[in-house]
Amino acid sequence: MMNYLPLAICALLAFVTTQALIPILRRRTAEATAATAARHFHHTHKTPVSRFGGLALAAAFVAVSLVGLIWFPADPAQTRMRFVIVISSLSMFLLGFWDDLRPLGARRKLIGQLLISTAVCFGGVQIERFQNPITHTLYELGAWGWLITVLWLVALTNMINLIDGIDGLAGGIALMMMALLTSVSLGGEVQFPILVAAGMCGALLGFLRYNFPPAKIYMGDGGAYFLGFLIGILTLVHSQKGTIVAALIAPLFALALPIVDVILALLRRGLQGLPLFRPDRRHIHHRLQELGMSRTRTVLLLYGVSSVFLLMAFGVFWSQGRWVPILFGFMCLTLLLSARTFNFSRDWFAVGRVLENSAELRKETHYALALARWLELAAERCDALDELWEDFVFMVGKLGFTGLRLMLEGDQRHWQSPALADPSNLWLRSHELGTWPVMTVEFTANKEDMSERLAIHLSELAAEAWLKAANRWHRANGLALRFEARPVGDASPAPKRPASVRLPL
Repeated sequence: MMNYLPLAICALLAFVTTQALIPILRRRTAEATAATAARHFHHTHKTPVSRFGGLALAAAFVAVSLVGLIWFPADPAQTRMRFVIVISSLSMFLLGFWDDLRPLGARRKLIGQLLISTAVCFGGVQIERFQNPITHTLYELGAWGWLITVLWLVALTNMINLIDGIDGLAGGIALMMMALLTSVSLGGEVQFPILVAAGMCGALLGFLRYNFPPAKIYMGDGGAYFLGFLIGILTLVHSQKGTIVAALIAPLFALALPIVDVILALLRRGLQGLPLFRPDRRHIHHRLQELGMSRTRTVLLLYGVSSVFLLMAFGVFWSQGRWVPILFGFMCLTLLLSARTFNFSRDWFAVGRVLENSAELRKETHYALALARWLELAAERCDALDELWEDFVFMVGKLGFTGLRLMLEGDQRHWQSPALADPSNLWLRSHELGTWPVMTVEFTANKEDMSERLAIHLSELAAEAWLKAANRWHRANGLALRFEARPVGDASPAPKRPASVRLPL
C-alpha cells in the first residue's frame, strides 16, 4: 500500500515555500514591476502587478526535488531521469524568466524551447513506442519518437503561456493537471514524478492565493513555461511506464478548453497576418468579460468547464484508453453546447468568412505593423511626448481613422479629420491601457470607409503601437509620460509630414 506521508510532506513544503516567498517577491520587485508593467498592452490592471511569481514556483520545485532525491535514492537509470526532469524544467523556467526581464522575441524563445526539448530526448526521456489501447499491439516509433517528443514538450510549454491571460486561469488549469498526474499514480510505489506532481499541487495552491482575481502577482513567462514543460515531461514519464496512449491522450482531454482556444487563436492570427504568438484580446475569457462577467465569475466558469474535461481525463486513464471514442464525442458535445450557450458559435465557426477576406486583411495588417514599427523607431527621436503624439496622429490618419483622443493623467489630446462624417455614422473604439500611469485611447472611423471588424482590428494594432512607442520614448529620455502644458480638449490638426519621409512598407 502506498505511503501517503511523503506526498503530504512535499505538498506542504511547496505550499509553505510559495507562501513565504511571494510576499518577499512582491516587495523586492516593486520597482522593477513599475518599470516593466507599461510594456504589456494586453494586461488590463490599472496598477503594476509583479510578474515574478514563477520564481516562487521554481523555488518550491527545487525544494520538493531535493526531498525526493535525498529521501528516495534510486538506481543510476532512475537518477538520470530525475536529473533530466529537474535540469530541463529549470532551464525552461530560466528561458521564460529571461524574457520577463528583457523580451527575447518569439524566434529566440522557440529556438530555446526546441534545444531544451531535444536535450530531454538525449537524456533518455522520450516516447519510444505506442500501444493500441484496443488491440494492445505495440508499435516502435524509432526516429519519429524523438520528433513527437519535441513537439509535445514545446506544445505543452506554450499552451499554459498562451492561456495566461486572466487572473488565476493558467494556475488553476495547471493545478488540475498536477492533481491528475498525482491521482493516476496513487496505489503504487512512491516515485520521484509523483512527489513532484504532489508538491506542485501544494505550490499552485499557495500561488493561487495571490493570483486569484484580483491578482497580486503573475507567474510571468517564466512560471508559465516552467509549468507547461513540467506537465509535458511528467506525462512522458507516465507514458514510458505503461507504453499506452492513455498517458498522453488524458492530458489532452483535461486541456481541451485551452487547446481549442489556442488553435482558434493561431488560426485567427494566421489569417489576419499577425505573428502566431502575438497576444490578443479575442480569447474565450475576453469574450466572457465582454458579455459583462467579472474576472472572478469568468475564472470560476472556466474552472467548472475544465473540471468536466478533467473527469473525462480520469475516464481515459481508468479505461486504459478504451473509452476514448465515447469520451471524445462527449467532449465535442460539451464544447458545442458551451459555444452556443455563450454565443461563441458565430466566432468559432467564422473561419470561412475570415478566409474570404484574409488577403485584404493581411495586407492591412502588414501596413499597420509597418507603421507601428516606424512609430516605435521615431519615438527615440522625439524630445517631447507631444512630438510623439503628432507622429501617432499621422499614423492613425494613414490607417484610415477620422478621429483620435488620448487621455493621460487628467490631460488629453484630440485630433479630428477635416473629412469627418456624420457622428451617427461612425465606429467608436476605446482601449484602456492597463499600465501605470493609466492611458485611454479612442478611435473613430467612418462606417462607409471601414467595416466594424477592420476598425476593431486596426484600432488594437494602433493602440498597442502607441503604448510601445511611449514606453520607448520613456526609456530613451528618462522622463515621465506627461504632455506639455496645453488647454484640455485643445484639438491639434494632423501634421503634414515632409515629402521626404518614407515609411517602411
